[in-house]
Amino acid sequence: MTIFTNLPISLQTILLLLASNVFMTFAWYGHLRNMATAPWYAAALVSWGIASMEYMFQVPANRIGHTQFSVGQLKIMQEVITLSVFVPFAIFYLKEPFKLDYLWAALCMVGAVYFIFRNA
Repeated sequence: MTIFTNLPISLQTILLLLASNVFMTFAWYGHLRNMATAPWYAAALVSWGIASMEYMFQVPANRIGHTQFSVGQLKIMQEVITLSVFVPFAIFYLKEPFKLDYLWAALCMVGAVYFIFRNA
């Protein structure tokens, strides 16, 4: 991931986690739309292929990020990014209705960010 080396570590980490989460979300949920009639094992094989790309971003994100962040901070950062990727994916790609529960979950994540980063 040498294209990111001139960026601050925090931004490198966030961008890599963002890319990782896009692949993860498609691996975990994309088959619900694209392979709804396929056997589960076919969807699992396709999902594994997509998930392998997720790891190509996730592993460097955590290695780079761990030079500046604790494991707990990396985990909360990943969860916030996951929710930020998942909600638009669910609404625009899977055509799920928006729910206020997404907002409440996001507010809980704000609390998690506060507590995990407050002494940083």
